[in-house]
This record gives sequence, C-alpha cells and structure tokens, in this order.
Amino acid sequence: MLSLTFGLAAALAWACHDLLVRKLAQGGGILPMLLVVLVGGSVGLALPALVAGGWGAMTGAAFGWAALAGGAYVAGAGGLYQALGRAPVRLVAPILGSYPMLSLGIAAFGGKAVGAIEWGAVAFIVAGIGWVALGSREDASGTIRGRPAVALVWAAIGAVGFAATFALGQEAARSGAVFPAMVVTRLTATALILGLCLATGPLAPAPGTARILVAMGCLDALALGLVTAAAGLAHPEYAAVASALFGVLSIILARRFLNEHVTPRQWGGIAAVFGGIGVLSLQG
Repeated sequence: MLSLTFGLAAALAWACHDLLVRKLAQGGGILPMLLVVLVGGSVGLALPALVAGGWGAMTGAAFGWAALAGGAYVAGAGGLYQALGRAPVRLVAPILGSYPMLSLGIAAFGGKAVGAIEWGAVAFIVAGIGWVALGSREDASGTIRGRPAVALVWAAIGAVGFAATFALGQEAARSGAVFPAMVVTRLTATALILGLCLATGPLAPAPGTARILVAMGCLDALALGLVTAAAGLAHPEYAAVASALFGVLSIILARRFLNEHVTPRQWGGIAAVFGGIGVLSLQG
C-alpha cells in the first residue's frame, strides 16, 4: 500500500542521511550540527511549500499540532545523538528502533482498529531491528561514556520523540495542509535548537562539514515529509512503522559503500524486518 511505500522511501532517505553521518569527522558539537541540518532542510522545503501553497487551509489547530511536532522532533533528534554519543549502536539501537510500537499504540489510542496480526508484524520488525543492531561487529568494541542507564534513557527519549513527531505531524497535515505543516514543524525545531545553541555555546559546526550537513538536512526533510504526507492515506501509521527500516538500510548501504561487514546473524534480522513489512502490506 501507498503508506508503506512512503515509509520505505523515508527509510531510504534517512539511511543515506545516516551514511553521511558516518563519513563526517565530527569535530563539532551536536547542537551546531542539528542547527545546520534543520536550516538546510528548511531551505530545501521553501520552494515546494511556495509552489504547493495550502497556507489558507492552515487552521489554528494545524499550527498548534505542527509546532508541537517541532518540539517532539527536537526531543527525538536530541535523544538519538545523545544516546549514540554515550554508548555503541548495539546497545541503544534496539530502543531507538522501537518507535513503530509506539506509533501503532498512538494509532490505537486514537481510535484506529489495530489487529493482532498488525501488532505481531510490528513486533517482528522491532525484534529484527534489535537483532541486527546486537549483531553489529562495528560497535563490538565500542566504549560507554558514563553509566549505560543514562544512554538507555536518552534512547527511550529519542524513540518517544520520533513517534510523537510522526503522530503530531500527521495530525497537523490532516487539520491543515502537508507542506505548510512541514514548514512550521521545521521552523519550530530550528528556533528551539537556535535558542539552545545561543544559550550553551558556538553556532558553527566543525570546519568542512557544512555542505554535508545541508545535504543531510534535505534528506531529513524529505523523509519527514513523506511520513507526514501519509496522513491522507489509508493506515498512515504504517509509514512511521516502515520508516524504522532506516537503521537496517544504513547497514546495507555501509556494506556496499563503506565495506562494512554484515554477519549471517544480521542478515537473519534483516529478513525478519522485511518479513514484517510484507505482512503489513497484506493488511491494506
């Protein structure tokens, strides 16, 4: 179904984003990086938002939902970067990748009919993501900065933040229009990150990384836009579920372009993820 297609395309965009992160020499802080990513994505959205229009359809509720989505995005992205900055992927990725369960739970809470097969398929997807992460050799020797519990808490914040971003963003699109909702979401997130940068330290990212960060921002805006645009489709929660494949796809891309090894156990997890996606595609 189309919602799954949007989610899979979003996952691919985020996987490419993740590949660029791997290639960066991260000499700067997290907040300046996020600021450039958000500004780059906002610039990339400007022309489509002007062409598509729809601002007249934006109600007060739509602006409110979009602004809340921007705040949730800051929590999700902040949790992601903080968790990965404190602990290896194999430890925090299973929690970060659990947000499809939260997305389905939000849909059920909102009155959507969610059957046992759908819950089982999403559980299979989350388990597969966790299995891939736990089988990662890349981070087998990774060190943990501080207490592991702190990294796990940040990972949980990231998962909740992303699930809330998708749900709130889709509600904003339903209450108004897709592109204006996306612009308000990103501008809110940008303003929050700018305020944090002004309060805590430098605004500039590490030298030589600005162009890559702008490209990452465009990929991030594309991915978030696809999940948001699924609001008008059947089973919009499936887009959020499918987008969680970005972690698995980034491993596949890293194998192809960065010559990183994928173990047989990881391939088993990848097969489980795509099996779960296949089951969901049959439900629509």
